[in-house]
Amino acid sequence: MEVVLSCVVGIMIAASIYLMLGRNLVKFLFGLILLSNAANLAIFTSGRLTWGAPPLIPEGALVPISDIANALPQALILTAIVISFGLLAFALVLAYCAYQELGTVDTDEMRVAEPETEFAKRANRVWRALLVPRDRAP
Repeated sequence: MEVVLSCVVGIMIAASIYLMLGRNLVKFLFGLILLSNAANLAIFTSGRLTWGAPPLIPEGALVPISDIANALPQALILTAIVISFGLLAFALVLAYCAYQELGTVDTDEMRVAEPETEFAKRANRVWRALLVPRDRAP
């Protein structure tokens, strides 16, 4: 089962990187959350998947009676879920405010702090001409 979950973690990381490489801010946020969930699943998988009892010691005993589940990965994952939910809520509100202010979710168009000068426009045209093959030029 660990091998299957490890493959799922790899697929989730690949999908999150694909989403984060785009220019859309909302897709970037979904990629960030998917990456967080992949990390949580990796921590869960590394904590050994067993059918152990809950990590509780009976009253009057000094040690657990039988094999118990590892509580540390569960605590780490629970903390990470709470933190990632707070991060998601803040980032979505920030993205919504940026969309209301700028009218776009495209990160290349969100350059209010860096207004494009005439020199930068000419340089961008030159770079596009060099990078785009002539048969596919717009």
